[in-house]
Amino acid sequence: MTRVLHCYKTYYPDTFGGIEQVIYQLAEGGIKEDIRSVIFTHSPSFENKKEALDNHLIYRVKTLYEFASTPFSYSAIRQFKKLAEDSDIIHYHFPYPFMDFMHFAAGIKKPSVVSYHSDIVKQKTLLRLYTPLMNRFLSSVNHIVAASPNYVESSPVLQRFKDKVEVIPYGLDKEFYQNNDPAVLQKWHAIFPNGFFLFIGTFRYYKGLHILIEAARNSRYPVVVVGAGPIEAELKSQAQRLGVNNIHFLGALEDSEKSALLQLCTCLVFPSHLRSEAFGISLLEGALYSKPLISSEIGTGTTFINIDSVTGLVVPPSDPAALRKAMDEIWNNPQLASSYGAAALARFESHFTADKMVKSYNRIYKSLLNR
Repeated sequence: MTRVLHCYKTYYPDTFGGIEQVIYQLAEGGIKEDIRSVIFTHSPSFENKKEALDNHLIYRVKTLYEFASTPFSYSAIRQFKKLAEDSDIIHYHFPYPFMDFMHFAAGIKKPSVVSYHSDIVKQKTLLRLYTPLMNRFLSSVNHIVAASPNYVESSPVLQRFKDKVEVIPYGLDKEFYQNNDPAVLQKWHAIFPNGFFLFIGTFRYYKGLHILIEAARNSRYPVVVVGAGPIEAELKSQAQRLGVNNIHFLGALEDSEKSALLQLCTCLVFPSHLRSEAFGISLLEGALYSKPLISSEIGTGTTFINIDSVTGLVVPPSDPAALRKAMDEIWNNPQLASSYGAAALARFESHFTADKMVKSYNRIYKSLLNR
């Protein structure tokens, strides 16, 4: 049995982002590979405690304060060191600057892997202060994993450490999504009987939802938006100001509701326009359901998932007119949309299953332990 300690700044149920989903898939999928996982994380809501989630354990330390989206805790270093002593592999999830500090403060000597999920894009001034620690941390770990070759080529940081970088795409477990309730399907089909464009994600500055709203002006098809986030009020105000009454903000939904909408939608639209969007788990979800995809070319994993004119359409970033043209093309050509959807599913099954991801990480774990 291989004991893996995952380290990231947040986890279920406090947040439900793409990185949290990847960690969950690794932890649960690892059971079949005889991998036992513990997740070390911060929480604003929970006191220090250990608890089970399905087949893995979570150890939370309470966040003392947060700065620049990074949680801090005085007790974290002591608890992290204790958990590391009982682990075979330390699996870090980057970016999380306090994690780099903990690595050195706890004197970690165990084999270590970093899943490099994203460059730090927004905090440019703080990045200059953090860079020496970041470079020292990435130099000290044994292996760095990126989720797409596109991101490796476009990231100055990964280029600097290219000799220890490997690509392992994110993967999803199809069984996790086969939970559609017929009553839920019927409900959404009655509301949107003729299809719709679907966005699923957290409302953040880089998701491009303001571009989607602009693109939807004077269109005749429904645009369904699932999620919540810090700019929600701003987006709703924009839609109202522009008179876009065919966009439907449904809020954060349960998995059964999202699965139903994924099954019923005409197309998964993903307008992220900045490279803070390093991959795009929602695109994988659309592909899993055989849906055509629309995304922007931002030099990251989105275009590793969505191949232009094969699995869907890729448009220039921050271009509402181009996005509208792509949406019109998908909506007006059902046969083309079906062809793209079939290709998206085929690409998902060949590149992006949870089983492939877990086996690839297990190979790295074993090589580090054998070394």
